[in-house]
Amino acid sequence: MQSQSPSSRPAARFFLGIVSAAALLSMGSAGAQEPVQPIVPHKVTNPAQVTLGKKLWFDPRLSRSGFISCNSCHNLSMGGSDNLKTSIGDKWQKGPINSPTVLNSSLNLAQFWDGRAKDLKEQAGGPIANPGEMAFSHDLAVDMLRSIPQYVAEFKRVFGHDKLTIDEVTAAIAAFEETLVTPNARFDQWLKGDKKAITAQELRGYQLFKTSGCVACHNGPNLGGNSFQKMGLVEAYKTDNPAEGRSAVTGNDAERFNFKVPTLRNVELTYPYFHDGAADTLAEAVDTMGRIQLGKKFTAQENADIVAFLKTLTGDQPRISLPILPPSSDATKRPQPFD
Repeated sequence: MQSQSPSSRPAARFFLGIVSAAALLSMGSAGAQEPVQPIVPHKVTNPAQVTLGKKLWFDPRLSRSGFISCNSCHNLSMGGSDNLKTSIGDKWQKGPINSPTVLNSSLNLAQFWDGRAKDLKEQAGGPIANPGEMAFSHDLAVDMLRSIPQYVAEFKRVFGHDKLTIDEVTAAIAAFEETLVTPNARFDQWLKGDKKAITAQELRGYQLFKTSGCVACHNGPNLGGNSFQKMGLVEAYKTDNPAEGRSAVTGNDAERFNFKVPTLRNVELTYPYFHDGAADTLAEAVDTMGRIQLGKKFTAQENADIVAFLKTLTGDQPRISLPILPPSSDATKRPQPFD
């Protein structure tokens, strides 16, 4: 990847300086005018749709192999990701990009690293029909569901009609995903006024996180997910990963290597880091981001302080009881994992 031209770097540092100064002014009492806000628990308005969506989330029959489910790449026991550099798809294919966490994904401005899906509903249909992921088609997935009487009856109860299309499937999955928020992190408790919720080192890390300019991109309730930024703003980021970022969606070459800023919520659980999964540890990720985005080399102590702060962002994980899936009927097409 290519970095900015030398003439543009002073402007970038000037911008970060403004951000740093603003951050310093906001370092008053806990929670007062902070660039980060607590996660708000999700309020379920349609529990039946969420229940159906949870079944679909865990159902591997939505894949050609009958082996891969949504949870395969977004494991809710592992921070909503798979902890692999890139995910494993149909027929053991190597995925092209790191699997982002699904936790708090409803707070993102768009979905996927390049933002090609505007919301969770649009995103939910992508992996099902992707030949490198679940390798099915929307028609085959719907046919499978229609062949299972219990699913047919449940879709009718939830949506109030006999239609069972990919639109209802993705709506249900999205409704379940919207519940996957992680409130009550220790840092959220500090934001709400509990000064004992984080340690002195963790507070130093947060202050450094602000004054160094990290909050320019990692802010709001999700500490990210609300903008697209160039990977390698000050220094070139070198990678073998072919992902182009936003330019692949917009066709605008000026947006090459612009990716959705990842959330830092639960970040200690969602290793490895970056779109190519190149950073195995938080310490490595902090060092890299400091250099290529901020033009700053953190000392070992500064790095440790920031990492300590980042670990305060792990919230209450969703408590999920595994659903019992409706059994296939004789008419349900059987999986084809080896064909």
